[in-house]
Amino acid sequence: MTVKNEQLLIIGGSDAGISAAIQAKESEPTLQVKIILADEYPNLSICGFPYAASREVPDWHSLSHRGLKELEALGIEFDLNTLVNSIDAENHLVSGVRSNGAVTYKYNKLIVATGAIPKVDAFQGFSFNDTQENNSKIHVLHTMSDYLSLDTALNQAKNTAIIGAGYIGVEMAEAMARRKLNVTLYQRSNEILSTVENEFGSMAHQELTQNRVTVLTDRTILSVVSSDTSVKIKSTDLGNITDERSFDTVLIVTGVQPNTQLLEAAGAKTGVAGAISVDEFMHTTLPDIWAAGDLVETDHRLLGKTYLPLGTTAHKQGRIAGLNVVGQRRRFRGIVGTQVIRVFNLVIARTGLLPKEAENAGFSTLSSTSTVFDHNSYFPNASKITIKLTADKESGLLLGAQLIGNYGSEIAKRNDIFATAIFNKMTINDLDDLDLSYSPPIASPWDPVQQAAQDWEAVFDKSK
Repeated sequence: MTVKNEQLLIIGGSDAGISAAIQAKESEPTLQVKIILADEYPNLSICGFPYAASREVPDWHSLSHRGLKELEALGIEFDLNTLVNSIDAENHLVSGVRSNGAVTYKYNKLIVATGAIPKVDAFQGFSFNDTQENNSKIHVLHTMSDYLSLDTALNQAKNTAIIGAGYIGVEMAEAMARRKLNVTLYQRSNEILSTVENEFGSMAHQELTQNRVTVLTDRTILSVVSSDTSVKIKSTDLGNITDERSFDTVLIVTGVQPNTQLLEAAGAKTGVAGAISVDEFMHTTLPDIWAAGDLVETDHRLLGKTYLPLGTTAHKQGRIAGLNVVGQRRRFRGIVGTQVIRVFNLVIARTGLLPKEAENAGFSTLSSTSTVFDHNSYFPNASKITIKLTADKESGLLLGAQLIGNYGSEIAKRNDIFATAIFNKMTINDLDDLDLSYSPPIASPWDPVQQAAQDWEAVFDKSK
């Protein structure tokens, strides 16, 4: 058995693992850093899969933020195609297996960034193992191998189905439609994109329908059965009316769960949603072991500990872990749940809390909805943005924002202003004072952010 001595060992080579390695190496250039990767695709943008699938990104190889050669040029070492099967925290050992046999690593410091794994419901006639078979017609989408398998299947498909209408499900529905496939999207709840309220999800729903995507909401999947020629999905609606349809290829994207097996077996404590518990320095409850990314719980600045796996969070947590393993004391300051998605010509975004989430957290809430132009209406091609703000009725503290508008209306910019305000505990009134940019083709003297804030103030005045 080979035993390798490593100064800093990192398990996992996606957003968090790569960010940690780069930061540690830049902070301490003489540090020996090695990443263990289960496949041969480091630094891969999972978030980019839908755009490779749509062919908007022509070459999937470009989904790597930095390629293997570029990372190795920084002095970062890799053991590819190596599956880790155990961590011995007491003796600082990591055991794994490669094609040429078992391998053991002796580490000084360890960062675990194993991410999340697909959470797949056990439908009748189907199990997760069915997605792992060669030439399967049923797919998940989390690794490069998953993507390549699905992409090959789509090349031969005409009728496709997606179970799950969250961000990835909706993005993949658009991707398949752009490839001129017939797409049916199944959703368990009464509207797609359940991380925003129905008034926003319904507009995305309409945009999908207008672009030839069949959307079925309030659907309970009864069975998913694959044969040599097709996959049959049987579902029922709220009226208990059963529907059965046949497809060439089915993609199941019903969420993820933290991939905690290694750390749990090593004795690490878990927290919210079974995710690994870490402190503000990304340190686990085990000595000399840090963790970052989709396998850990995170601090929400309005809610406290939560589980919300996002690529932006993984990058930040990885950076913090990389700094702290080399002796710095950098704190992860938390998130506010900022998200954005494009759906054909629409962009939908949110940050902070939805009204119901804020109420459940104990706030006394007041919300307002505004429809404003993205720039001066007298300038051609002005487009309307809908903004819903939620704030604490007693203090005016901004708690949440939801936005929808056309692609090109700088929805993400406005959402990020709200995110910055929530992160820094600003009030609705504070938004009025912001010095924001203005030019007639681009914005208004009062930016849509501020117009929405003033509308909230008007609703508040009427509520007194």
